[in-house]
Amino acid sequence: MIAKLLLQNTLFVIGMGALLFATAGTLHWPGAWTYLIASAVIGPACGLWLARIDPALLAERMRLTGREAQPAADKVFMLALIIVVVLWFIAMGLERRSGGANAGVAVMLPGLALYLLSMALIMWVFRTNSFAAPVVKLQAERDHRVISTGPYALIRHPMYASIMLFFIGVPLLLGSWWGLLFAPLFFVLFAIRTAIEERTLLAGLKGYADYAARVRYRLVPGLW
Repeated sequence: MIAKLLLQNTLFVIGMGALLFATAGTLHWPGAWTYLIASAVIGPACGLWLARIDPALLAERMRLTGREAQPAADKVFMLALIIVVVLWFIAMGLERRSGGANAGVAVMLPGLALYLLSMALIMWVFRTNSFAAPVVKLQAERDHRVISTGPYALIRHPMYASIMLFFIGVPLLLGSWWGLLFAPLFFVLFAIRTAIEERTLLAGLKGYADYAARVRYRLVPGLW
């Protein structure tokens, strides 16, 4: 499993680098190099940490194929998300090619901080919720139950809220204003994903309706 983790992360980083630098037409992009190096380190580090504290969750998250229990709407969401992410990377690369995406350290550092904060919050989610699968599904075989502690005491979908920090931080790190313009689209996509997930959990997970009544907010504490 560790070998598979390292291989997946390596291929992911190479794929992101290929999209960014090919569309940018140059390797001279400090922000992109910082992001890729950070990803090459953080991905395996987080995976090894998860392998130690919750190997079952790591195994679940490393399954990249669709599941029979996954709702059709969630399969459509995953396809749409992949397409938008690819377009996101291409847009940031094209901005660099056109002479943009060259913000200074004053923009890059807050972007890096948001990226790292996003990863830290995602690790908090993993530490709290052993059922944080990458797709929507009920995990009866793993005694799936409602999690209401940690970040789940604040909002019902802390994973998606944490991921939104990633989609804001990375464009700043890369100095890309075009990439930042995608943030509202990502928010809409994950808002749709929360609706798909909640419909599944309300229908099949005992106690989720009571939890949703207690924790009112989905993604943004105090707002929505």
